[in-house]
Amino acid sequence: MKVHVDKNGIIVEADDFNLEHTLDCGQCFRFSMRPDGSWHGVAGNKPLTLRNMENGILFENVSLEEFNSFWRVYFDLDRDYAEIRSQFPDHPALRNSTDFTYGVRILRQDAWEALISFIISQNNNVPRIKGIIDRLCRNFGEPVGQDYAFPSPAALAKLNVEDLGVIRCGFRAAYILDAAKKVNSGEIDLNEISKMPIVDARKALQAIKGVGPKVAECVLLYGMGRLEAFPLDVWMKRAMSHLFPGYTPESFGKYAGIAQQYIFHYCRCNPWIFENNND
Repeated sequence: MKVHVDKNGIIVEADDFNLEHTLDCGQCFRFSMRPDGSWHGVAGNKPLTLRNMENGILFENVSLEEFNSFWRVYFDLDRDYAEIRSQFPDHPALRNSTDFTYGVRILRQDAWEALISFIISQNNNVPRIKGIIDRLCRNFGEPVGQDYAFPSPAALAKLNVEDLGVIRCGFRAAYILDAAKKVNSGEIDLNEISKMPIVDARKALQAIKGVGPKVAECVLLYGMGRLEAFPLDVWMKRAMSHLFPGYTPESFGKYAGIAQQYIFHYCRCNPWIFENNND
């Protein structure tokens, strides 16, 4: 990876870094493509606009200090994804997945933000998830420029189900409040959970109302950097059944979560691969 200071921000030249595949692959919900082709979003309380340039990707109006202290980590830019792919099983469906989803990177999101985001994601589609999260931030997050920060556990813990009616999240309101109260009180310590053996971490997260195995796995992977975590939603269950019979998440090794992201995005964008299979 090469980093250049530009008059408009920071330009990054990096192999294995595709904005669309990274920001629109179902792992985060606060970035969207603008009509001019740029991507804009917020991570925690930091707004960011990204642009594809001839000589790399521009982090607009970002200082070198901010890039190195936050965005470099957030986009996992120091990890060698080519080396990771070389460790995956030699399987045609996995090769197709990595070729299609080339450039995806697992974002290192805030654990609290990931927890609430994936609670909201249950039985939901991406546009609606983005809408709910946007309304959550606009109504209960602090302003940051023209955007809004993700609301803190303290900000949400003092609310009730009626207060959350404005974000139109349905049954998920009770789950959001349970998570907020448990995290705010210290009953659930996300930092400590992130350090636990993964079996214990899964169990600890599922003490939150509405957090089942899939949501727990998403929090571990996207919010805690546990790259062995392997979320199994409808698409991944179908993929494991039809494309990888006999395989388990452990079959993909210590970077199973990265393999999962390649497979998930490939399958979601190419549902025709299942047309000859009976679910």
